[in-house]
Amino acid sequence: MTEPATTDVLILTGMSGAGRSTAANALEDQGWYVVDNLPPQMLEPLIDLAGQDSEHLSRIACVVDARGGPFFDLARDAIIALGARDNVTVVFFDASDDVLVRRFEQVRRPHPLQGDGTLLDGIAREREVMQQVRERSDVLVDSTDLTVHQLTNSVSERFTGAKAPGVALTVMSFGFKYGIPSDADMVWDMRFLPIRIGRPHSRNLPARTRRSPATSWNSRGHALILTPNYRRFEWCLRAMCARTNASPLWQ
Repeated sequence: MTEPATTDVLILTGMSGAGRSTAANALEDQGWYVVDNLPPQMLEPLIDLAGQDSEHLSRIACVVDARGGPFFDLARDAIIALGARDNVTVVFFDASDDVLVRRFEQVRRPHPLQGDGTLLDGIAREREVMQQVRERSDVLVDSTDLTVHQLTNSVSERFTGAKAPGVALTVMSFGFKYGIPSDADMVWDMRFLPIRIGRPHSRNLPARTRRSPATSWNSRGHALILTPNYRRFEWCLRAMCARTNASPLWQ
């Protein structure tokens, strides 16, 4: 007899600006069902509902923090109570005060507990109310020295076992008269390559050029003379693919 499937639950909490939203986005990209800023009264019913339909809700991540305002006391009690369950993991995100201040200044948003005080006042007040949750958490993530990409990769590897996605490199040709592709990140102007019009056995081309391995013919019968400049460009392109560990998609 097979055992019933269980639902893995992550409760993401911690300091504002420490990376909760970044972690939630990373988990959502890996197939987790993510609920952000859920009222604390609905936290336990959601987990119970997921347990009844674990086939479709096998992994849930709930973001709970100080944004709840007057409801945060209820949220704190709910986090501590749910943390005692075997299938619930409480993850606390933290960072140093100076890093949190810099991040809030970059996004130009006030701290949720700042009120009429300064950013540091709001951070100190949040640390005070979050201290009990921090002590009861299962996993502590310090994002002080982590970039957004490093934090994303760390969360994905730890909670989903997925490695950081590789670089997808697409190499395609286009005509300037049709406009540069809007999604192009890098554009190389290939008009430095000499192109001669004619068929492989055309009399317009010298016999040496028609038989030369340095001449490439396309479907339209255009002869592309593979000059040293092209060889250098091809070497640079292949070296870039090797260094980024990318699999080029030629178009």
